[in-house]
Amino acid sequence: MAEAKRKAREEKLAYEAARAQDAVDRTSVVGHDAEQLSSLLRTAVVDSRPLTFDSLRQEFTPSVFAPKAALSRETPTPRWEEYEPTPPRGLLGALGFGRRAYDAEVEAARKRYDSALRDQARKEQKRLKKVQEERNRHAERNRRKAAEIEEWNARIEERRTAYQDRDVEAVEWFVDQALAASKYPHGFPKAHQVSYQADTGDLLVEIDLPLEDAVPTARAYRYVKSRDEIVPTPRPEKERKELYASVLAQTALRTVYELFAADNDDVIKSVALNGHVATIDRATGRDVHPCLITLQTDREEFDHLVLTQVDPRACLKRLRSLISPNPYELEPVRPLVTFDLSKFRLMDSLDVVAGLDSRPVLMDLSPTEFEHLVRQLFEAIGLDSVNTQPSKDEGVDAVAMNTDPVMKGLCIIQAKRTRNVVPFETVSALAGVVEHKRAAKGILVTTSWFGKASEAFANEHGRLELLDGANLVHLFKEHLDLEVTPGPLPPKRRPQ
Repeated sequence: MAEAKRKAREEKLAYEAARAQDAVDRTSVVGHDAEQLSSLLRTAVVDSRPLTFDSLRQEFTPSVFAPKAALSRETPTPRWEEYEPTPPRGLLGALGFGRRAYDAEVEAARKRYDSALRDQARKEQKRLKKVQEERNRHAERNRRKAAEIEEWNARIEERRTAYQDRDVEAVEWFVDQALAASKYPHGFPKAHQVSYQADTGDLLVEIDLPLEDAVPTARAYRYVKSRDEIVPTPRPEKERKELYASVLAQTALRTVYELFAADNDDVIKSVALNGHVATIDRATGRDVHPCLITLQTDREEFDHLVLTQVDPRACLKRLRSLISPNPYELEPVRPLVTFDLSKFRLMDSLDVVAGLDSRPVLMDLSPTEFEHLVRQLFEAIGLDSVNTQPSKDEGVDAVAMNTDPVMKGLCIIQAKRTRNVVPFETVSALAGVVEHKRAAKGILVTTSWFGKASEAFANEHGRLELLDGANLVHLFKEHLDLEVTPGPLPPKRRPQ
């Protein structure tokens, strides 16, 4: 009885120790997962090697021929000793009795032995033939593999040459390879799409970002003996949200870093990146794909960053990115650049000025009429201007060429006919378009007004010009001799 109790006690202690160790192991796992998430960017910069065309090449190492085990052994050669009969012994053998019978046995044994030798020779010949057939097949496999690798390497060199020539297909293929080669923790999405503009060297990349469940909800685990349960210690909500926001920022910066690092031939001048998440809207149950981070940066600007020392979210703000103010709740931002933006769809000009009554109210015009009126204004100022098609213009209402020898270049014009303050996101989105198209200037025209943050951002950017309703009044009068009434005044200017 005492022995049974002792054994039961030892088994209970062993069980509790195993459960406690399980809690320690789980704590170690979530700690490792959190550390991985915290160091996504640093790991890529310090430990990872960027993809190159050389790393895509393959080396052929012929495999060593090794026949099947059944064919690797020679067919055993018969030994005469195994067939030779035992000669007569004793006195009868000495006197020669039984010699005739013995000789007959020897003769029969000799025939069996010779037959075995012939059979062994046939089997060995058959084995050697099969070995040679296997050797030939092995050599053919090596030859085919060598030819496949040679063909692969030839295609890689062709793609390298095309890449250096800024061939769109080659660049987009290589970028696909670079994105696919990037190693993230288990469960991170790999979906992406890319678009390259050869004339400017601009690359647009859209990637899928991880959802919030990538961040462990538990900080640690402990074993409660009284309930025989392993209980998680929850990660505080604030910490979980901050880590998730950091993961998104690190992923965006890491993607841009890996693309610039892989581009040894300097064909990628700038990268515009949109980071989305693929999820389900909990309010509607429908699939959604909101953009949580959007940025645009050129190589020179990005190369000045010391990525091993930056705060990822602060770095994104420094790059004039748009970041979801509440990524944990999937609050979207408008992408700075989209895939359709590379193709301007031009439309016929419309003479709006000729059809206007005296002192028109700009807010009474249709959106199309207002856009054309703005175009006519800039043509009067001296720009060669043309409107874009109104559908899917991604906010671009006109493109214009400044022919002035000092300020020569493409101008992107956006017209906002509104009674309310122009959102900051509209201004920052235009900045992204200007960068993506490498335009000399971006001009945002509105019937209303801009906030202080927008004005400060435009001043810092340097290539943005904001024209509010008050400015429009003077410009229309000066260049078109047209008196207009804009939209409402800003709140601070409204009469008391």
